Amino acid sequence: MITYPRLLQNLVKLALLVLATITFVPGNAFDLNRLQSTLRGLGGNQQSFVDWNNMMQRSMGSSVDTRLQKVNEFFNHKISYAEDQEIWGQSDYWATPMESLSKGKGDCEDYVIAKYFTLRSMNIPDNQMRLIYVKARIGGPSSSLQQAHMVLAYYPSADAEPLILDSLISDIRPASRRPDLFPIFSFNSQGIFAGAAANAALGPGGTSRLSRWQDLLERARREGFD
Repeated sequence: MITYPRLLQNLVKLALLVLATITFVPGNAFDLNRLQSTLRGLGGNQQSFVDWNNMMQRSMGSSVDTRLQKVNEFFNHKISYAEDQEIWGQSDYWATPMESLSKGKGDCEDYVIAKYFTLRSMNIPDNQMRLIYVKARIGGPSSSLQQAHMVLAYYPSADAEPLILDSLISDIRPASRRPDLFPIFSFNSQGIFAGAAANAALGPGGTSRLSRWQDLLERARREGFD
């Protein structure tokens, strides 16, 4: 027998799921129903999808800085760090946003990919964001120990210093305040850039030069992202 409080709780959950599929009008077109269906097919927790959609709805009319902060905080808290071998049984796998939400786990690339696609869907132009491969110094300022890492950069203007969104820290800081990061190259859906400076040259060949990224873009489109 279902009690009244339990029935009310179930109705609230159902209402939230319905709202998640019909109320959000994204800045860059994507198929919200298909995204939700993808997450369901992956065995993901539907509440994660509701939380993601609600975060975007609440933040959509906010300043760019607020949108950056909300998205950074959401994925830094929603996804737990784990290696690809543990999650996917592969040494290096780039997960789509719905794959990461369905697992609730990811490595540094997965955090960045999820933030990138979410911010694009919240009216942050693609040409103002890049995923950056870096070498991150670990162990303090005097340490010489480095490891491969990835962060997301937002460029307020064509000649501006980028702001860095990172899974390692909650603060979004200008690149000059991240002396522990040493950029190697950067990329977005337009292609691959030589370095990470705002005026870095876009290399020839587009995204095809980075096959793992090209594959990820295609899978994200099939998932429901534009």
